[in-house]
Amino acid sequence: MIQHSLPASLAALSDIRRLVTQACQTAGLSEDATYRLALAVDEIATNIITHGYEEQGMTGDIVVSLDQTDKDLTVILEDTGVAFDPRAQSLPTAEDLDKPLDDREIGGLGIFLALAGVDRFDYQRSDNVNRNLFVMNLA
Repeated sequence: MIQHSLPASLAALSDIRRLVTQACQTAGLSEDATYRLALAVDEIATNIITHGYEEQGMTGDIVVSLDQTDKDLTVILEDTGVAFDPRAQSLPTAEDLDKPLDDREIGGLGIFLALAGVDRFDYQRSDNVNRNLFVMNLA
């Protein structure tokens, strides 16, 4: 497993994206799968930085861990910001998604896209550490 610790700032998002994209290329993921994983990680990392740290007046780091097996590629984001389980958010329904853009509220799709775009997502909180786990199967 490879780990990188980065400051929890919006400026670090490009480095996180680069790390994820490189891991996807090394693992042989398709462009589509790479895009979906990078989008998911980017969305959750943005929420960690914005809501878990900045809005709370806190600073800290995000640890990005990358692990590849014969079957999958796993990306783990760990932080010590405010506890936040993305799965606990109310996700848009099919009816919400079918509404014209003018009839929809702004926002609310990021977590939906993140969770729907990966083969597996998990969240854990232990010893004041948030752990977001993203898994993409290697076909």
